[in-house]
Amino acid sequence: MSQILDPIPQNGKDSILCCYVNATSQIQIARITNIPNWYFERVVFPGQRLVFEAVPDALLEIHTGMMASAILSDTIPCERLYVKENNANRQSEKEKTETVAQKSDKKQKTETENKNHLNKVMPLEIVVNV
Repeated sequence: MSQILDPIPQNGKDSILCCYVNATSQIQIARITNIPNWYFERVVFPGQRLVFEAVPDALLEIHTGMMASAILSDTIPCERLYVKENNANRQSEKEKTETVAQKSDKKQKTETENKNHLNKVMPLEIVVNV
């Protein structure tokens, strides 16, 4: 997952995939401020799931409140929000394209075989006894 607008500073650390869910009925602001040279701030609506990348030692601040004011209601280490990626189920775009092409070829081959089979079948002769 890439964060195009403000990429994570790499400083020799690997990034981790994190997930935070706003389980309240209020709009929240999720903010990371403890990482130098990096700005991360997102609005999280009630019930919304926020998936993002961060360095393991980042702290996610959750600010909750009304329109004009917000109160820091929680600070969560990003290590606690870590989501394990399942690379076994992921395929590169090239593999997906090849798979689609293979399925298309297989379907076309099956259709051709069916047509050939139909051409080999002798027409039925209908006999009517009067």
